[in-house]
Amino acid sequence: MYGIINLCLKPLSRTEGSIFRLLSGHNLSSHRVIGYLNIVAAAVLPAIAALPAGRVQAQEYAESLLQPAALDYAGTFSLRHIEPTLTGEGVTIAAVCRSATYVAGWPQDDYRLNVEHNCLGEGDINFTDGLAVAGGISFHSTAIGGILVGNDPDGWHPEIGNFYYEGAAPQAKADVYEFWRFVGSHILEAKPFEADILTMSAGVVFEDWWTRGLEHLAEKNGLIVFAGAGNGSNVSDPVLYPAAGANVIGVGVVASLQSDLLVDTLERFTLPSAEQSSAGPTADQRCKPDIVAPGNCLVPSADSTTGYEVSGDWTSFATPVVAGTTALLVQKAESDPLLTAAVSPQGGNCVIKAILMNSAAKLPYWHKGKPGKDDDHEAVLDYLQGAGMLDAPAAYDQLAAGRQEPGNIRLAGWDNNTIDKEPGREHVYVVDIASPQDQLLTATLVWNRHFADEYPFDAIAEADSDLTLEVWAVDPDEAQKDYLLDYSDSAGDNVEHIHCPLDAQFYRYEIVVTFSDVSGDTVKYPSERYALAWRTGPDETAEDILWYDLDLDGDIDRDDVIACFNKIVQSEPPAGGHAPGDINMDGKIDIDDLKILMAHLPQQDIR
Repeated sequence: MYGIINLCLKPLSRTEGSIFRLLSGHNLSSHRVIGYLNIVAAAVLPAIAALPAGRVQAQEYAESLLQPAALDYAGTFSLRHIEPTLTGEGVTIAAVCRSATYVAGWPQDDYRLNVEHNCLGEGDINFTDGLAVAGGISFHSTAIGGILVGNDPDGWHPEIGNFYYEGAAPQAKADVYEFWRFVGSHILEAKPFEADILTMSAGVVFEDWWTRGLEHLAEKNGLIVFAGAGNGSNVSDPVLYPAAGANVIGVGVVASLQSDLLVDTLERFTLPSAEQSSAGPTADQRCKPDIVAPGNCLVPSADSTTGYEVSGDWTSFATPVVAGTTALLVQKAESDPLLTAAVSPQGGNCVIKAILMNSAAKLPYWHKGKPGKDDDHEAVLDYLQGAGMLDAPAAYDQLAAGRQEPGNIRLAGWDNNTIDKEPGREHVYVVDIASPQDQLLTATLVWNRHFADEYPFDAIAEADSDLTLEVWAVDPDEAQKDYLLDYSDSAGDNVEHIHCPLDAQFYRYEIVVTFSDVSGDTVKYPSERYALAWRTGPDETAEDILWYDLDLDGDIDRDDVIACFNKIVQSEPPAGGHAPGDINMDGKIDIDDLKILMAHLPQQDIR
């Protein structure tokens, strides 16, 4: 046995012992160890021998000229380059921030942004509490403010050098609220406030009256509400409320690259991890988060007028990345009469949610529901990625494609509409695709849940609807050939999402919005407002390096092969969604995945 192992691993002097210890250290029987090694020896080890030992020296970068680089990764800076007038001007963001300390349950008002910092001093930032004495400064709030509306042309950091700092929407108005004061005044007492977007990087494990009240605000006013999903199993978090709420857009975080260079970790990102970003499903089996974004940002310091710090991979900071980028979409919609239905008080929050989710970039290992090769028609989103990662230019294109009502539609677009609660009622959107070969159709349906307008804001179950989303392949000449290509029909979600390959034999498709079941009080609540977004395009994840970069260091090399060994011998199925290493997406990590990994190693590294 040992002779075989030594022979097989002879070229791998650096890792020769570690692989065997790896295999034999997982309480595997000797025949399993031998079996794995013999398969690997025959299949892949001749190629491993010549691979580089790993990242000898990280790539050297020139000075980063624009921060926070997470906004570049999400495409926000690209969008603003395409449309320079998009700065957030005219948009109001309500930033609800928690105090850092409490005495006898009462906030001590140390929730404020450091507006003395160069990054924030010139911004349109307003504190709404009316306190005679200024409250204390919070790093958490200051960081969020910088990501949202920061602006500093003379930024500097010792590990990066000089840079221009600019938040996602530097000319937006930021109204900053202390959390409990906001809850008391604007949820419990229902005092009106002006905001297009509300963002909150805080949450609780269980639904509460105030989380339902926030959902009521979204439904009643079309308010676009964002909240951080929570920071994963490292802090024992499920998806937190209000992010877990049906009418709130819950935001998860993608992890930054593992590197010794700060510039690397700020500019390059990988996949969401359950250890850092809370994963679904919720306790009542709904899919969350809704979307993910990078969160590790350079942010203004709370105790300096010029210094900058690193925020870390937390959903608290991914949330303002999405909220600030959405301010650009709101600005566009409010300035164009053809797009104003996207920000209407009647269902505008649903439209923006549908647009963000439908345009989100699917990262490697995205899959609806539990692991397996088959699509999941009842679990509408990936439990870690949601609908995918924020893609600002794609979201803008989705919005700009315009509103289109049932009937003939273009290749991309959206609708804000109502459907009567009648059995068999359906809205049909017909799209012709000249070249369906290797194309995907993505469609997202969103509607609100309903809540009472007074404390304790109980859910109104008899007002709620159960919609379903279908895609049919249609033959205009032979109706008997028509068939249901895909559908999404969740029992508990108020989102349906389809991401499916088209049939090259059909050029016509129908997107159908209908009821899975008509129930409740249809006399008092005779219709349901919904938003629909759709688009077609190629699969853009097929050759993404993140399929194969299992150690998340930015390279595909021998270390990734070792990482794959490790995952194979763990012999544990992915806990939620697909785990990195399950390259063929069959619900397990095995020798077949290792072979695929080896086939994608750089050719120059295989001797």
